[in-house]
Amino acid sequence: MKLECSVEKIKNAVSQVERITGKNLTLPILNSILLIASGNSLKLRSTNLNLGIEIEIPVKMEKEGTLAISGSILNAVFLNISQNENVFFENIDENLLIKTKKSKIKLKSQPYEDFPTIPKVIGKSFEIESTKLIDGIKAVYYSSSVSDIKPEISSVFMYTNEDNLIFVSTDSFRLAEKKVKVKGLEEISGILLPYKNIGEILKVFGEFKGIIKVCFNKNQISFSSDNVYLTSRIIDGIFPDYRQIIPKDFLTDVVVLKQDLLNALKLSNVFSDKFNQVNLKISPKEKVFELSSSNNDIGENKTYLDAVLKGEIIELSFNYKYFLDCFQSINTDSVSIKLSGVSRPIVISAVSDSSFTYLIMPMNR
Repeated sequence: MKLECSVEKIKNAVSQVERITGKNLTLPILNSILLIASGNSLKLRSTNLNLGIEIEIPVKMEKEGTLAISGSILNAVFLNISQNENVFFENIDENLLIKTKKSKIKLKSQPYEDFPTIPKVIGKSFEIESTKLIDGIKAVYYSSSVSDIKPEISSVFMYTNEDNLIFVSTDSFRLAEKKVKVKGLEEISGILLPYKNIGEILKVFGEFKGIIKVCFNKNQISFSSDNVYLTSRIIDGIFPDYRQIIPKDFLTDVVVLKQDLLNALKLSNVFSDKFNQVNLKISPKEKVFELSSSNNDIGENKTYLDAVLKGEIIELSFNYKYFLDCFQSINTDSVSIKLSGVSRPIVISAVSDSSFTYLIMPMNR
């Protein structure tokens, strides 16, 4: 291996690939980044067996070759190299020599023959704008269960309905659903993306603007752009039939300014108990929309909000943190809150936007 490339490009690639290296004592090769120099490009690969990534960057090639180098060490090296220059790679005695104008670094390699293959996923595929994919995942993933006890809900569920690609997640206490318009999709009955892999998918493609090709089969899914190829395993399970728990009829409707509600919830948090409990009282006839919370060690709080109220009087309690989480998915100035009883889910959505729906189960008072 002997090549020259831009520090900026190799630095960005190493940073992204290194995050997906495995921290595995029994398989130390997973700690490494595989460097494959061929043609006019350098491919950087890493995997933790749940996720795999390959990033390809252009280089000026003199000699092809393959090396496996510690990911954390390689990343640390490029964190401290200026971006305003080129860098030279050379394979010397199965080790990697890195040279810049002011640095000369030698890194020991590992046996690259032990590096596991990253699967090329073959199956159904579709293309989607990166912003739509990322927005869909971001709108719901925080509602996933963080526990692996029930892997089917420790996931983001994706499926199609007409011209919508629908993203759903739940931890059984709350549920988020986001509909994204994508024309020309073939039917997708369901894909379960593991929650533990979502963060890296968002980081890798979060700043990318363009088209992402998604390919999937029973066990694997891949996301690819011009120079990035990311694979993830798919959870083998059945997502609960969540649509049957979304109320169809409501007894009480509220429309309130998002910022007013957000401020009131944050204030209630100061006085909430160890269960994050906030109490809600709605009395349309008296035009009362009240949030209250109390803590024996701190005190108590009641906040009254201006709101448009319709329907019956209702009082219930909920976990304020669950309510706060959904604000990141609501882009309108006003929020709609619908209630169908003290033991039924609270349904939250953006006013004049039906693409996002959020449910919270009330707490026992």
